[in-house]
Amino acid sequence: MSLLPFITIPTLTTERLVLRGHRAADFEGSLALWTDPAVIRFIGGRASSEQEVWQRLLRYAGMWGLLGYGYWAITDRADGAFLGEAGLADLKREIEPPLGGVPESGWALRPSAHGRGLAGEAMRAVLDWADTSLEQPETCCIIDPANTASTRLAGKLDYQARHTAKLADNAVTVFYRDRHTTAP
Repeated sequence: MSLLPFITIPTLTTERLVLRGHRAADFEGSLALWTDPAVIRFIGGRASSEQEVWQRLLRYAGMWGLLGYGYWAITDRADGAFLGEAGLADLKREIEPPLGGVPESGWALRPSAHGRGLAGEAMRAVLDWADTSLEQPETCCIIDPANTASTRLAGKLDYQARHTAKLADNAVTVFYRDRHTTAP
């Protein structure tokens, strides 16, 4: 029997946030996130079931073991409250044209965290980590064209719209960001 190697998920700390690996105790916070109409409005538009959220948490842990990257739980640095999730994934989406194994970045925060710059703060930490830890030359993200807040954030994170794609009969914009490297 083959077991995945033990993977330590890095903890990322910003001025206001701690991004850490998910725990079973994050289930309730994640369930609240993925059933909130304001969160899911542009992400499929359908609330996730308890089973789907639990499978999502398991998928997050599995990505780290298989890919060496994944999603983090975003928590408030001051009080540890669960605020959302952000990270990188290869979800093998049935999207046309395909993403081709490019790590896909994503973020979702509970509505009380919206409008405070926390998604940008979290994603800058994720992308800084990716730029120094991953070998892939670029990352991508897919955004519903009506999601102007996420489109604005993608631009602030240096993502550039490259094309429109079809995902589950919906048009989405696919953005790409080149890996940022520093000169030696």
